[in-house]
Amino acid sequence: MAPLDRSTTIDLPSPKAAPSLRMGRAEWAMLGLLALIWGSAFLFIKVAVAAFDPLTYVWIRLVIAATALAVILRVSGHRLRLPATVWASVGVLALLNNVVPFLLFGWGTQHIASGLAAILQATTPIFGVLAAHVATTDERLTRARLIGVTVGFGGVAAMIGPQIAGDGGNHLLAQLACLFASLLYALAGIFARRFKALGVNPMQLAAAQFIAGAIMLAPVALLFGQSLATLPSSWEAWGSVVTLSLLCSALAYIIFFRLIERAGATNSLLVTLLVPPVAIVVGSIVLGEHLALNQLSGLLLIAGGLAIIDGRVVAAARGRFSRR
Repeated sequence: MAPLDRSTTIDLPSPKAAPSLRMGRAEWAMLGLLALIWGSAFLFIKVAVAAFDPLTYVWIRLVIAATALAVILRVSGHRLRLPATVWASVGVLALLNNVVPFLLFGWGTQHIASGLAAILQATTPIFGVLAAHVATTDERLTRARLIGVTVGFGGVAAMIGPQIAGDGGNHLLAQLACLFASLLYALAGIFARRFKALGVNPMQLAAAQFIAGAIMLAPVALLFGQSLATLPSSWEAWGSVVTLSLLCSALAYIIFFRLIERAGATNSLLVTLLVPPVAIVVGSIVLGEHLALNQLSGLLLIAGGLAIIDGRVVAAARGRFSRR
């Protein structure tokens, strides 16, 4: 569900004409649609885990998404024939990018507002900058990125500081769980770089990781998850899980990869700034959620940090200063 961070290398097929990598009306429409889908995902998670055990919900989501992507891959003429050694790496990626983060966000949103969970997920690129500096040689920390990371983590401190100072209980643990899930998303982005050299295209990788995640989680979910007799019967609960699987997972991946192909990875990462506001608005309208002042302040600081890391704000400021 989460967007890939800046450190992720995506090997997309070359189009017949070189892409302009600019944000035209079509690209902005795709970006807005993606932000709406991923921002609304937190609402659907909140509804799903109110009726499903997080373990059961995640497994069903993985199964449906894996099936949908496998069908799409087949219809598009691609085959999912990967060597055993590649499947081992796909399994690691599935744990980092799907299984564990989905479980953590599922449990976390049982105790905190969906909008707050979205704000915490927005820290993924911030963690990604630090992880890339340690694990790669071509994504080193610059002064601007270091400032952005500092500002971003200042926002995190503003949100969870009061709970750390007092007795945060499950509220604090839920926020820390979402933060750890965001760290795993960042590590998944770093780990995913290896698949370019292995010749795995993005659609294959998306389908493979959901398939691997569904297979790995199956025995755990069947042994420790909900029994058939305790599964919810409401259409809201099942509709939320199906929507998360087909819309927020399968379709969102396709849109995101297409947007990267047309507008470039840097422009596509603007979605990271748009998801939290969408989630906050949707959660407020549908669920009646309200965020505290320190949480809104944290959102502004995290958004500021992401803007600094993105670099375009700094470049624009330098351009205006140099023209004076």
